[in-house]
Amino acid sequence: MVTINSYEEFLAYEGKEVGVSEWVEITQKKINQFADATDDHQWIHVDTERCKQESPFGQTIAHGYLTISMIPMMWCQILEVNNLDRMMNYGLDKMKFGQPVISGQHIRLRVAFDEVHNLRGAIKINVKFTVEIQETGKKAVDGLATFVYYFKK
Repeated sequence: MVTINSYEEFLAYEGKEVGVSEWVEITQKKINQFADATDDHQWIHVDTERCKQESPFGQTIAHGYLTISMIPMMWCQILEVNNLDRMMNYGLDKMKFGQPVISGQHIRLRVAFDEVHNLRGAIKINVKFTVEIQETGKKAVDGLATFVYYFKK
């Protein structure tokens, strides 16, 4: 885990890999809970029997947005920022889905700081991220996430 205490410490990682999270299993239970929370019950995500017969994957796959929603949890395994007033998600850019995550597979997050900007009291960082699938060695999704950190005064 990387610990950041100041703008200068953020800047030291600009253009560099910051870290990699632990592997997280995407279980059918997690997929079903996400389907319930979002009212997205498309059969390819929740109907295990139909997927055995009709899906090209032979089983259910995670929602792409479920994979993305796991990023904050995995991000907290990589980076700790001290002396914060607050942090805000600013946006996602250039996001592309590569491979679907099949139920039971494991994902992890790999991040690098692309750009670090001092906004006079706040730090805006653009983070290159990749969610990797352990079982295939392929990317589930990658893109650019932007966060704004406000330090205590």
